[in-house]
Amino acid sequence: MHRPSLSGWTVLFDLDGTLVESAPDIVATLNRMLAARGMAPLPYAEARKLIGGGVRPLLQQGFAQAGAAWDDDAFDALFDEFIADYLPHIADETLPYPHVVETLDRLTARGALLAVATNKRTDLTLAMMSALDLRRHFAAIVGPDLVSAKKPDAAHLIETTRMAGGDPGRAIMVGDSKYDVGAARNAGMPCVVATFGYTDIPAKDLGGDALIDSYEQLEDAIDKLVG
Repeated sequence: MHRPSLSGWTVLFDLDGTLVESAPDIVATLNRMLAARGMAPLPYAEARKLIGGGVRPLLQQGFAQAGAAWDDDAFDALFDEFIADYLPHIADETLPYPHVVETLDRLTARGALLAVATNKRTDLTLAMMSALDLRRHFAAIVGPDLVSAKKPDAAHLIETTRMAGGDPGRAIMVGDSKYDVGAARNAGMPCVVATFGYTDIPAKDLGGDALIDSYEQLEDAIDKLVG
């Protein structure tokens, strides 16, 4: 099947829940923190639903579900504890979703610039992507600490596109959450929503321009948006 050139286009990707299934390692860290406090682990299926909004809501809701009191003043120490445990285990069970690597290769071969725009801290993102051999695919990998405002602010996508050497007027976002769709809307970019990620709102209700159930569908979705 012949596909048109994507030269001049930038495709931006979220990380957790879009490029990689990272829930197993995130949930494992949460459950180790609970165990250290004498609390039972949360079932994986329930804990996975807490991912997507960042570490604070993950811990706050996770501790609440485990029956622990929450103290906002203790968050900084809990955050440090979370990162200290998570970083050494950041890719124990985390894997790219099926067909990610070959899809990235095909998009690059067609001339697209690829970049990552994630609300995960850049150092954590780079550590994970290095362990999974994903960094080589991307012209820019940008967490919230490298931009003037994080998703859903437009600045995250616009500045990431420019860091990759692209034109924000010819960029497409691929994500799984309200933060990704919101940022794309604010930046005037179309957004492809992955249905297999982390969202408390059904993917079909997020307001994206296209839905994909697999990376095998991504090129078709991009071609329609570009066309």
